[in-house]
Amino acid sequence: MKWVGHMSASTVNVFLLAITFATTIVFAQTSPSEAEGEVLIEQLRQGGLVIFFRHADTTGMPCDRLYKVGQRLGQRNISEDGKAQSRKIGEKLAELEIPIQYPILAGPVFRARDTAEFAFSAKLVEVTDGLLADDYAGDYGVDWVIREHRRLFAIHPEPGANRILVGHRTPAIIALFGQVRQSEFPEGAAIVMRPADDGLEVLGVISFILPPNLTVDRC
Repeated sequence: MKWVGHMSASTVNVFLLAITFATTIVFAQTSPSEAEGEVLIEQLRQGGLVIFFRHADTTGMPCDRLYKVGQRLGQRNISEDGKAQSRKIGEKLAELEIPIQYPILAGPVFRARDTAEFAFSAKLVEVTDGLLADDYAGDYGVDWVIREHRRLFAIHPEPGANRILVGHRTPAIIALFGQVRQSEFPEGAAIVMRPADDGLEVLGVISFILPPNLTVDRC
């Protein structure tokens, strides 16, 4: 339970509640070269889906220590590998002809925001507190952050396009009631979802660009 040890007390409570109500369906990570990944890509080409990216690689970067939004010093930032990974993600989606609705939404913690801006360009990115990392929830509270993730996940895209969100692993896993495991959601991977009037359907988890470093998360 090392992962839980890095959570705030309020995050742990919400996480345990999510596990209580978790479904039995748990999605394994795939890639564009695998059969499951090819299916996801064909679905994405039709539009109508939501793609939630976890921020890119942070290997070797200092862990968070100040938890202050807007102050880069004291945050865990993406690495040089992460910047390259982000650019490749944007290039890969264009290569795969996946239609995108703009603006891209990204959380205000720099590793999420930077990932979105390196992948899609800063002028196409809109920053929203609804995609905060749980440890940066501050006065909002973790419960609000989780509710905002669920609300953003459920918004239908424009016809023929896909909405892209960029944020953090823990709030997404909690918001989806444990359907995605931390081990199946490495830095730079994406959860693909279909909003529906009667609920949200998770279609799968895909790494469009394989993680540049396969080390276990330190933070």
